[in-house]
Amino acid sequence: MKRSLVVLGIAITMMVGWSVGRVQGQKAGAKKVVFASANQADYKPMGNTDEVSRAAIWGDSEKGAYATFTKFKPGWEAGMHTHTNDVLIVGIKGAYLYKDDDGEKRVGPGDFLRIPGGHKHWSGGDKSEGALFYQEGSGKFDLIPAK
Repeated sequence: MKRSLVVLGIAITMMVGWSVGRVQGQKAGAKKVVFASANQADYKPMGNTDEVSRAAIWGDSEKGAYATFTKFKPGWEAGMHTHTNDVLIVGIKGAYLYKDDDGEKRVGPGDFLRIPGGHKHWSGGDKSEGALFYQEGSGKFDLIPAK
């Protein structure tokens, strides 16, 4: 009886291991090269304003992990807010303006900023040029106004 339980335990462990390996293999097979041009992207208004637009690169920002090209019109401000998930930003043109309790940052072309989920901050676009930036999120995008 004891030997049968050991054999059964080994068999179950092997089946679980095989299943996990198979699923990971399927995910790896789904990977593909992605190329996108910010100049040729299809920008669509974001939310209820025409001051912000974005173009999907991969994923779906309304459902999970994603990447977009995002534009802020000159002088646009989001106010103080947080995001549930981490947001990563790389400046392309103009400047993404960022403020938190530690100070201000100007994220220009080639600059990188990581905003941890739950971190209270202010953001906006440069007053004369606005902002064009690459944005990547670890989960669904949201903007939660700060109280």
